Amino acid sequence: MERLRKSDADAGVAMRTLTDAQRAAIAEVRNFYEAKIAELQVLHQSRLNRTPDPAARDALEDEYRRDRERLVADRDARIEKIRRGDVPDKEK
Repeated sequence: MERLRKSDADAGVAMRTLTDAQRAAIAEVRNFYEAKIAELQVLHQSRLNRTPDPAARDALEDEYRRDRERLVADRDARIEKIRRGDVPDKEK
């Protein structure tokens, strides 16, 4: 860990600790997106169970993968915004 801190310092990366409010906001964002991803997975499994056609199942898998990646990217962007100290927007 010390080597990583030193290499970050040499590269000009500043180490900042998170405030309690930031930690709480990050936890809230993670919980929200965990619930959204779980909901997406349940709906996906339900659709798969009702679809016998292999081509349609592949299309559903692609759609699920895209939706999951979008949710993960949104979550990560919001967390990074909170870490930078930007005020998170209330719209989810």
